Amino acid sequence: MKPVYIINGFLESGKTEFITYTLDQPYFQIRGKTLIVLCEDGENEYDPALLKRSNSVLEPVESEADFTPEHLLEFEKKHKPERIIIEYNGMWNFKNMKLPWHWRVEQQITTIDASTFATYYTNMKSLLAEMLRKSEMIIFNRCDGLDEQALAAYRRNVKAVNQQGEIIFEDQNGEIDQMFEEDLPFDLNTDPIVLDDMGYGVWYIDSLDRLDRYVGKNIQFTAMVMKPDGYPEDHFIPGRMAMTCCAEDMAFLGYVCVWKDARQLKEQDWVKVTARVEKEYWAEYGGEGPVLHASSVVKTKAPKEAVISFV
Repeated sequence: MKPVYIINGFLESGKTEFITYTLDQPYFQIRGKTLIVLCEDGENEYDPALLKRSNSVLEPVESEADFTPEHLLEFEKKHKPERIIIEYNGMWNFKNMKLPWHWRVEQQITTIDASTFATYYTNMKSLLAEMLRKSEMIIFNRCDGLDEQALAAYRRNVKAVNQQGEIIFEDQNGEIDQMFEEDLPFDLNTDPIVLDDMGYGVWYIDSLDRLDRYVGKNIQFTAMVMKPDGYPEDHFIPGRMAMTCCAEDMAFLGYVCVWKDARQLKEQDWVKVTARVEKEYWAEYGGEGPVLHASSVVKTKAPKEAVISFV
């Protein structure tokens, strides 16, 4: 199997700078050749001396039609690399990418120019969402001049599409401390914290990375019931359907909830939940995460807008 590292993002988002930085690090000075598949030409070019020093070779792909498993295999036969880095063209739809069967994606990273993110998010949501969906790391560079409220909004936009990806903000001085206060649409000091439609979405995404700020607090929200097969009788998932990018891109956002009378609930019931947030192990989380302990679950009518939106 050939390990593949995919670096994607729109033109001038910092892909080449990221790859160049990586190639020049001591930890990357490893045996074997590195093949860099270059799918677009930006302002920055690869230094021939760096390529020689890192035992790397470049192969350009001029058009999306040429990005085929057969064409990529020609590169492999020519260079016999130990690893492949793909600098992917942001204007090519990522979901159409096809690799040779024995090329295994080890890591996917998306680079974003923060100064142009709002424009791309407004006009090219679908392309952007496909880039982000499976990225393990999303790097916002050129964040100089952006306030914490803007960065918090960008973070929520990304988390709506990719809940697990690590998000990094960078300015000219390096990485920005992400522990900034967000302009939350609810009061953390109330008991319970009442979440409206917008508040639920913000709370859900914020608690993915900042669970400690909610542990021990009570929240209240309206949700749809999901009862996955195999769950204990006193467990269910209250949540909301969310439109994370466009009408065709829907996801159910919810956390496991413990309630003694959960067996009375049916799939797709609408309920008003009041619950305490705790941080506990749950197998489906792959570790610790938010587990709700309900003090009250009352059946209610579906809200006027059953689907919440992040667009």
